[in-house]
Amino acid sequence: MKILVIHATAGAGHKKAAEAIYHGLQAEGGHEAYLIDALDYTNPFFQKTYPWFYGFLVTRLPWAWGFLFGLLDIPWMQPLVRIVRRLYNGFNAQRLQDFLIQENFDCIITTQFLSAEVCGYLKRQEKIKSKVICVVTDFDVHHIWVNEGIDVYTAACDYTRDKLVALGVVPKRVFTTGIPTDAKFSTQPDIAALRKKLGLQEGMTILIATGSFGMGPIEELMKILEDYQLLIVCGHNKELYGRLKPLAPQKTHVLGLVDNMDELMAVSNVMVTKPGGLSIAEALVKKLPMIFFSAIPGQETNNIKVLSTYEIVLPTQSSLTQIAETIHSWNANPKNLDALRRRLDELSKPHAVADIISLL
Repeated sequence: MKILVIHATAGAGHKKAAEAIYHGLQAEGGHEAYLIDALDYTNPFFQKTYPWFYGFLVTRLPWAWGFLFGLLDIPWMQPLVRIVRRLYNGFNAQRLQDFLIQENFDCIITTQFLSAEVCGYLKRQEKIKSKVICVVTDFDVHHIWVNEGIDVYTAACDYTRDKLVALGVVPKRVFTTGIPTDAKFSTQPDIAALRKKLGLQEGMTILIATGSFGMGPIEELMKILEDYQLLIVCGHNKELYGRLKPLAPQKTHVLGLVDNMDELMAVSNVMVTKPGGLSIAEALVKKLPMIFFSAIPGQETNNIKVLSTYEIVLPTQSSLTQIAETIHSWNANPKNLDALRRRLDELSKPHAVADIISLL
């Protein structure tokens, strides 16, 4: 079977989810699998400005992103939104459309809404016969994920599934698989050996993950939690790394862009993080309790609302004081932390990749 896995690198989560599926296909064997970035098949101006514009809004003007996100999700706006998106994507992603038609894949798995819209359009116009699977990479669902012509949707949890159905997707087309994560997150390492490898001491360890943009009040977090062992991941933000490194207390480890997040999660007791869909899915697989901060208005604040219905996070993003108080409480009452891990296990989907591949 000739299969294409497609993402768009406006956000790291879409890419990591696509890579997990692609590696799963390779491990299973028997498939002719390809992985592409949809933006590589758009015009040069769009290819550069699309991720830049998103990054600028969420880091510099988050209120504007939240307003735009909400505006495009208004139900009565959808006929106009669909027309504008079709013109917009049709103009900027013509090369992508031509590629999909020419290659004639048996199945296309998309983890991002731009490529989902393009695939849905081509399927409706009968320009491709590919089976199209749309992998929703957040716990809530925005209208732009829903496109006629998509054969199968995969959902992060039952809430996500119900929301897709409420937005008009035929129930038999929706499967609760979870958000796909790399297979290494499902492994159970020797924690003592791993702590030694990473140069860590015993005791409460807090992982602070700032997201790929390195956002949030990280200096303040480092100060308010300095009594604990901290692992601070700055992502692509080299400026943040440069500021924090000289200020870090003895038990604080300041890291840049890492490729061993699975190991850092395994040795941590709590993760303070931005509520991106993929990061949440990885933490659920590792059964790692989460506290959220600096949520991007829109998809990330909605993720918090969904998870709060399962009683595994606070219903709103946490202030610095709340973060410290919650961690102090868990450190003093480890049984409460163990109970939370059991609830996380109920929502965890460690076999998401295999379940998605089974839908081929």
